[in-house]
Order: sequence, then structure tokens, then C-alpha cells
Amino acid sequence: MKTELETRLEELKQEYEKGQQRLMNLDQERNNLNNIVLRISGAIHVLEELLKEQQNENSIPKSKHTKHAETEKVK
Repeated sequence: MKTELETRLEELKQEYEKGQQRLMNLDQERNNLNNIVLRISGAIHVLEELLKEQQNENSIPKSKHTKHAETEKVK
């Protein structure tokens, strides 16, 4: 009987260690994924700002845009 208990105790300790290792791996994977999502979010923000600027440039009346270009040539 004692041998069975000791055997079971060892099995449970091994399962516990495996579970702890798996949790550490999952935490690391979660942190990596959070970093990826944060970078993607930043890229989305930059692209949205660039598109907004491009749309603003396209909405400038042509006469003002041409005048600005002529001013730049003079410089």
C-alpha cells in the first residue's frame, strides 16, 4: 500500500511540474502575442494617419495647390 501511495505521489509531482512548465510557456506566448498585437495596432494607426493626410492633400483646391507648388519653385 505504501509503495502505491509513493508511486502516485511521484506521478502527481511530475504532472504538477509539467503543468507549471506549460503555464510558464503559455505566459511567454501570451506576452509575445501581446507585443505582436501592439505592433500591429501601431502600424494600423500610422497607416490611418497617412491615409488621412493623403485625403486632405487630395481635397485641397487645385488653385491653392498650384500656388503652393509655384512658391516652392521660387525658393
